[in-house]
Amino acid sequence: MSKVIKLGLIGLGEAAQVIHLPVLQAMGDIFEIVAVCDISPTLVQVIGEQYRVDGRYTSAEDLLDDEAVEAVLVLNSDEYHADCIVGALERGKHAFVEKPMCLTKTDANRIIAAKNASAGKLMVGYMRRYAPAFVEAVEEVKKLGRINYARVRDIIGQNGYFIQQTANVLRFADIPAELAEDRRLRGQAIAKEALGDKAERFNGTYRLMGGLSSHDLSAMREILGMPARVLAASRWNGGQFMSAMFQYDDGFHVLFETGVDHQGRFDAFIEVMGETGTVRVDYDTAYIRHLPTMLTVTKTTGDRHVETVTRPTFTDSYTIELRHFHDVIVNDAPIKTTPEDAAQDLELFDMLIEAMDESEQRVSRAQTVS
Repeated sequence: MSKVIKLGLIGLGEAAQVIHLPVLQAMGDIFEIVAVCDISPTLVQVIGEQYRVDGRYTSAEDLLDDEAVEAVLVLNSDEYHADCIVGALERGKHAFVEKPMCLTKTDANRIIAAKNASAGKLMVGYMRRYAPAFVEAVEEVKKLGRINYARVRDIIGQNGYFIQQTANVLRFADIPAELAEDRRLRGQAIAKEALGDKAERFNGTYRLMGGLSSHDLSAMREILGMPARVLAASRWNGGQFMSAMFQYDDGFHVLFETGVDHQGRFDAFIEVMGETGTVRVDYDTAYIRHLPTMLTVTKTTGDRHVETVTRPTFTDSYTIELRHFHDVIVNDAPIKTTPEDAAQDLELFDMLIEAMDESEQRVSRAQTVS
């Protein structure tokens, strides 16, 4: 019989209500939710009643001090991720944090140091990398031989389009004003540290990278490795759309494109093209459970061209990654989405911001001359 891990959840917002809480409720054989926390007191009480959780907190520190909690899921706003992770690890508790792990290198280093000094395990939640279609794709790419080109695309409608049709998210207007102000000030400080004198211009774009783009860039890193450089990058529509061309030392380029609009579609994929074959993974919105991630492999041999489409499972990738988190805690299973791995996203963010800034400065100088 599997050991049941006693969990505390920090942050009860949209993602927790639509995804994590229902997923964990269906995994009662390996997880038990014993504590919940949010800065909305009413939300804590309502969720506590709904899921029959006795431990109800409005302070993350108080939840972390709860001796019944063996592991925490850090699901709150990313301004507070680092403090919650470090607090858990310093108490010897295990931690799972939704991406982005953090948004500054200082916090990344602080988290890594805490992890190295703790008996607790830390796993970062890049659920797309745990989807069986993606796991199979990683192996298929190894068979391609020389890579000629790749595309990483994530252009989607806003999450609310999918959520409002399929879920009821509870929100209460009882968040203390001083806590809302603290979050705003923390966000400003994070932007200043991460972006320096570019903070005012690039904060929105940087936060999009930490949110949506971290899924794509993290998956790109696993399937192709880190790029050597950014050849070109640009943004538009207030920084909410962007594209870039990455160059790899192995002699191929990767087109990266992302953005969010108000259309009811989810256009997200990774496609890697070899000399005689192509591997592609297509994702659908995670806010509707059990929509499959699809793997398409094409191969050309002489006159014969074969396309194979595989749907490995209807099990959602959140369930799969949380099962792995349990395996990490109980059986010391290896973690691929480590804090060291997540810190590489920050390197890519820096590369992209620098390239965008250079591009915009060139355009500005050209306009001045003309």
